[in-house]
Amino acid sequence: MGCTFRAEIQDRPVDDDADVLPGSPTTVPEVVRMVPARSGGANEGHSCVKGRFAYGYTNHEDRQLHPMVRDSIDEEWRVVAWDEAIRRVADGFRAIQDRHGVGAVGGISSSRCTNEEVYVVQKMVRAAFGNNNVDTCARVCHSPTGYGLNQTFGTSAGTQDFESVDHTDVVLLIGANPTDAHPVFGSRLKQRLRHGAQIIVADPRRIDLVRSPHVEAASHLPLLPGSNVAFINAMAHVVVTEGLADEEFLRERCEDVDPYLEFIRRDENSPEATAAATGLDPEQVRAAARLYASAPNGSIYYGLGVTEHSQGSTMVMGLANLAMLTGNIGRKGVGVNPLRGQNNVQGSCDMGSFPHELPGYRHISRPEVRAIYEDLWGVSLDPEPGLRIPNMFDAAIGGTFRGLYVQGEDIAQSDPNLQHVRAALTSMELVVVQDLFLNETARYAHVFLPGSSFLEKDGTFTNAERRLGRVRPIMPSKVGKDEWQVVCEIATAMGFPMHYDDAAQIMDEIAATTPTFAGVSLERLDREGSMQWPVNEAAPTGTPTMHVEQFVRGRGRLVPTVFVPTTETTNRRFPLILTTGRILSQYNVGAQTRRTANSTWHPEDVLEIHPSDAELRGIRTGDRVELSSRVGTTTLTAQVSERMQPGVVYTTFHHPVTGANVVTTENSDWATNCPEYKVTAVQVAVANAGRPDGAADGAAVGGELVGSPSSGASR
Repeated sequence: MGCTFRAEIQDRPVDDDADVLPGSPTTVPEVVRMVPARSGGANEGHSCVKGRFAYGYTNHEDRQLHPMVRDSIDEEWRVVAWDEAIRRVADGFRAIQDRHGVGAVGGISSSRCTNEEVYVVQKMVRAAFGNNNVDTCARVCHSPTGYGLNQTFGTSAGTQDFESVDHTDVVLLIGANPTDAHPVFGSRLKQRLRHGAQIIVADPRRIDLVRSPHVEAASHLPLLPGSNVAFINAMAHVVVTEGLADEEFLRERCEDVDPYLEFIRRDENSPEATAAATGLDPEQVRAAARLYASAPNGSIYYGLGVTEHSQGSTMVMGLANLAMLTGNIGRKGVGVNPLRGQNNVQGSCDMGSFPHELPGYRHISRPEVRAIYEDLWGVSLDPEPGLRIPNMFDAAIGGTFRGLYVQGEDIAQSDPNLQHVRAALTSMELVVVQDLFLNETARYAHVFLPGSSFLEKDGTFTNAERRLGRVRPIMPSKVGKDEWQVVCEIATAMGFPMHYDDAAQIMDEIAATTPTFAGVSLERLDREGSMQWPVNEAAPTGTPTMHVEQFVRGRGRLVPTVFVPTTETTNRRFPLILTTGRILSQYNVGAQTRRTANSTWHPEDVLEIHPSDAELRGIRTGDRVELSSRVGTTTLTAQVSERMQPGVVYTTFHHPVTGANVVTTENSDWATNCPEYKVTAVQVAVANAGRPDGAADGAAVGGELVGSPSSGASR
């Protein structure tokens, strides 16, 4: 969301048993209240329970404040000074490169860190490591958004600001649950619905926006997981064949119109022909298409239920097609709007965290773009794209990728097919984790570098509406260094000098090298408030609405979106489909929110299952059940619920003890390798009743792999 808060603090005495150096302060600042700021461009004084109450993790006893090293993941951690830890990292990566080649190491940046911190990570990888093996957690969430919107509109971001929803007449909401995952925006959306707008909800699960106090959807389309592209093609088919398309918009502002229209008119894309795939009543689909296309202002909002599929990129292009068909681009109340999953997913992508793109979504193969950075940094850049996260794992198991720096991401909990992820981490010679806590990934690390919380950071975050907002430290870093400073010191120790006086200098470099951010500086954001990129000579105060007169690429591009069914299908052994999501009180993998009182509302992940599926298996609410797929097994508590349709089960992934991603597979989006979290064939049985033939060996117990290495460290 990018919410703005005012932190109210007071000094408290240092604990008697705290590790305090002579001459150090005897008091430390402590947050007593977080107050949402009315000046916040994204939240305008509103907040959810995460922002309002879940700040206590910053002082939690589990937080690590010192660098630590060990020679083997079976050993105890040893606390060391910063200089020794940084030298250990630099020497280790250099030694690996000497033995295995320049491409044997890489880095993963964090979508919870600032733009400035993310920028220096990709710079370290490209200039100090000498390769493009850098990726970000957006790989496993919104990378199809980047690809799909870039192909159709010419830029990898949403089209509107959040205020735009106040002007919409009909919302198509697909694959998102904003009242839980994006509650500040969700509240704004509900306000608009109460004032007369209508909403079409396309989701396998009956989310609150289908029906709750004062809100009822015009239509709930409970499409089957994996059928998104068939559904959006059917919607577009109705628009075109019933004469609902905006012909003037298409002819004046779009290209490849006729080939697309020929494709979408085919009978195979009709609601009747796609019904077997979607599971939807064709008349309901036709009514929804007419409602959206006939609205004065029709808007599309979507989430990970769109992107985390084998055709995630295709579906994003399908949404863009529908918006262009109906002329719903370039003004308030319309657009195609991805709802991002973490505070800086947009920013981590903007800053060049993908292996094929430099900051500003400019391909690494473009010599004129490389020249900007080569001249500034004084090194030659590799013109070839590097390894994506899944490629890193495969190469590690294959023996060619041996070292990894991980900034603020818990890939051993959040990534799919955790058996494969953990095997890859175990295969590496040097894994470096920089984080607040000894997370699941730290079990496989050789060096741990303590990170800083948002209360100690200086810089910017970029939210889903492209809004760059300031984050300012209210207390000094508890670990003695800023995260960007640690990265610079690693790069310098590896032979590439990197130095900045402060975060403002990093943003100045970003602005000087990236046209999208040419008008941005921390000083200006402090003086004028948040801004939405592009901020440049053509848009000196920012760009709330994209593609007003023309698309970034000139003309919008209509792309035929052929439906290709996922290969992850049900059978007699695994007759159910698992899909996943989030809950209101928890954030991502829960490393922060689980260490606050928010866990009172959601102490564990549960498995939602329809009454008919539960009855068939003898399952009641509260039973412990075994969830098995082709790749793994875990155990969690059942919740019998009519929110789910028969044949589909649902869980969240906030608690590592559950290990939901033990059962998710390596199926991924064809264009970006974004994992297909939303479609996994599974079986559910009462725990201890045995597991189906064909369930993978090396299964998990309570989300933990049997025989997996243990760090021996307190967590």
